[in-house]
Amino acid sequence: MSLTLYFHPLSCFCQKVLIALYENGTSFTPSFVDFGDTAERAEFLRLWPIGKFPLLRDASRDRLVPESSLIIEYLALHHRGSAPLLPPDPDRALEVRRLDRLVDGYVAQPMQKIVLDRIRPADRKDPHGVGEAREMLSRAYGVLEAELDGRSWAAGERFTMADCAAAPALFYAERCLSFQDSHPRLAAYFERLRTRPSFVRVLAEAEPYFRFFPREDGDAELRR
Repeated sequence: MSLTLYFHPLSCFCQKVLIALYENGTSFTPSFVDFGDTAERAEFLRLWPIGKFPLLRDASRDRLVPESSLIIEYLALHHRGSAPLLPPDPDRALEVRRLDRLVDGYVAQPMQKIVLDRIRPADRKDPHGVGEAREMLSRAYGVLEAELDGRSWAAGERFTMADCAAAPALFYAERCLSFQDSHPRLAAYFERLRTRPSFVRVLAEAEPYFRFFPREDGDAELRR
């Protein structure tokens, strides 16, 4: 098996790539790297000094591919499956990339800011930064609510890379700033994502690690 994915099952960017792999039935070897293990961390940093997940290794082409969107594009080029996640038409593909960037930049990243602040020591917390992140999430929800008018999926009627990004990002973002009552189209879209078989599988595999997700006091337990 030529493909190896280095990942953590709780990472939304890793989950994004896993959804793409499962959508296409692409064979790969999962390699869970525990950064709490000194040896595993050192080994991964030798492979990819930036030290960020996910990372794809393609032994057949002697390539290392970082970053979730680049990995999905690489798979579309060199390990094409039965479910194309980028349209062949360049303009439509650009639209998918735009929405993918919207989700990664303005949903996933603010969400991570909020979640990571929960595990900071009390004297290093950043309430101003968390407030800005919540504001950005609110803006992004509004943009997505408008984008989803008349659409089943992010870019239209076909499931694409943008949906691979949206499923895990919204799953965690909902635990930071709920959109269920305020954005009905987004809430209905997330329900379609939540029941997509590829994402159901990703969540089932991540479930044993949900207890490590940092929650605010009073938060509901993280679950599928």
